[in-house]
Amino acid sequence: MLNEMDRKVRDVRLEELVRYCMTSGAIDPNLYEEYDVKRGLREPDGKGVLTGLTEISDVMGFQMVNGRKVPASGELYYQGYDIMDLKKGFEKRKFNFEEITYLLLFGALPNQRQLQEFIAILSQYRELPNKFVRDVIMKAPSMDIMNALQKSVLTLYSYDENPDDTSVLNVLKQSLSLIASLPLISVYAYHAYQHYHNDKSLVIRYPKAELSTAENILRTLRPDGQYTELEARVLDIALVIHAEHGGGNNSTFTARVVSSTGTDTYSAIAASLGSLKGPKHGGANLKVENMFTDIKAHVKNWSDEGEIRDYLIKIMNREAFDKSGLIYGMGHAVYTISDPRAVILKEYARNLSIEKGREEEFGLYEKVEKTASELLTNRKKLSKPICCNVDFYSGFVYSMLGIPKQMFTPIFAVARMSGWSAHRIEELVNEGKIIRPAYKYVGHHRQYVDLPDRP
Repeated sequence: MLNEMDRKVRDVRLEELVRYCMTSGAIDPNLYEEYDVKRGLREPDGKGVLTGLTEISDVMGFQMVNGRKVPASGELYYQGYDIMDLKKGFEKRKFNFEEITYLLLFGALPNQRQLQEFIAILSQYRELPNKFVRDVIMKAPSMDIMNALQKSVLTLYSYDENPDDTSVLNVLKQSLSLIASLPLISVYAYHAYQHYHNDKSLVIRYPKAELSTAENILRTLRPDGQYTELEARVLDIALVIHAEHGGGNNSTFTARVVSSTGTDTYSAIAASLGSLKGPKHGGANLKVENMFTDIKAHVKNWSDEGEIRDYLIKIMNREAFDKSGLIYGMGHAVYTISDPRAVILKEYARNLSIEKGREEEFGLYEKVEKTASELLTNRKKLSKPICCNVDFYSGFVYSMLGIPKQMFTPIFAVARMSGWSAHRIEELVNEGKIIRPAYKYVGHHRQYVDLPDRP
């Protein structure tokens, strides 16, 4: 073990090396334009560089009119079905995440028999390996549940009799197992974190086969295992709208990139989990919720749009909140007038706020959404409007459901597991090439110098 003095000396040396990395590794930003580098795989207008084809989902924020792109209300299609049409069908049934998972994986809506059989299969796969909770989840619990998910997913490789078999049948089995078990792993990892790091009572409740994914999450997460029908329905719709969002989003693209190498399912999904953890991707809803905590603390009159506007201007001027100048939850790479997922979730958020007695708080979200859109459009002098994205209301919904902040991004992962699986299978079915974009070398070739002769 290093003593305190050795540790300090080591850290000083590392700080010197970091300064060297920061200076030697800095690339002239003008070179990106000179070589026409698509930074972030984006075109100059923000549109993603076309890198593949998919039939799983379609994301649209514009319409073509006389050869010109015109901003339009956002549209999202799952296997060709408009999410708004699917949502209307949802109103006839309580829970729909399982049906959407079937649609994404198999390309068609199930009939009654197929859906019942599929739900039964998921229930069978929901069971974790013997002693997995004790030996994996409960040991060395992570402070971040997303890292706990990665560890658990990678460890499941060791429990699989054919982990490296990439035949479609075997990958489907692995995918269904992960879709079914990820909710439990998330909840159990949270309970382990609470027990070992916050000295809370440890409660492990097993799922019920007859309950939906949303119901089982609430039942196993809450100490009393109780929930209302509306709560479960709202969580179900949140899972549905987060299940898939095209092949270009960072975590799904990660799944396809890693899958293109021919590696195993567990490695591909662990990589996607690492991508989703980032605050620029799956962690964005937590940023929104933290921002609203700050707004509530500094805006005295939540109904005063002028006071709200003044504080949002302070945020944009880097004078308030995290001094980033960002209003989190506003804007999207594709959507312009509206994000259909946000439109759907906002409706459910309104209904839930009534049940929870938090209508005033919902009103604050609405006013911030409207005011922020106007401020950002004017500040950036944009010709296209800026809408709120799905992260704007999701954190508020989760907080009303009593879901702890540590579970916000894991809930996203639980939902997106369906989409990742569909894209991994599509990548394997089409036997694509290994995905390998190019990087232009802009350094200098140098002559080797022997160690004693180096300055």
